[in-house]
Amino acid sequence: MSIRQNRIENVIQEVVAQVLQRNAREYCLGAMVTPTIVRVTPDLSLARIYLSIFAGPTKEEVLQNINQHKSKIKKDVGARLSNMKKIPNIEFRIDDSLDYAEKIDELLKS
Repeated sequence: MSIRQNRIENVIQEVVAQVLQRNAREYCLGAMVTPTIVRVTPDLSLARIYLSIFAGPTKEEVLQNINQHKSKIKKDVGARLSNMKKIPNIEFRIDDSLDYAEKIDELLKS
C-alpha cells in the first residue's frame, strides 16, 4: 500500500466521521455510526468504508439509509480532496469484527 493511499484513506475516514456525526439524525436514523476502516483500491477508484453501528434501528436499515445519502457524503469527501482529479466512488459496508470478537469471547468463556 502506498503512502498516498494511506493518506487518502485517513482523510476519507475523518470526513465521513464528521459528516455522519453532523447529520446523525438524518443519515443514521439516530444510531451511533463510526467509520472503523477505510480501504482504497490501488487505482484510487473505489473506497470501501466499514461502519460500526450501535443502538437505534437494525444495522441493515441504517446502512440502507446511509447508502441513500451516499452522493451527499461523496460531495463532502470531494470538497476535502479537492486536489485529486477523480474522487473515489464510495461503498459502505457493515463492520462486524466487534460482533465476531464478542462471539469468540463468549465461546472461550463457556
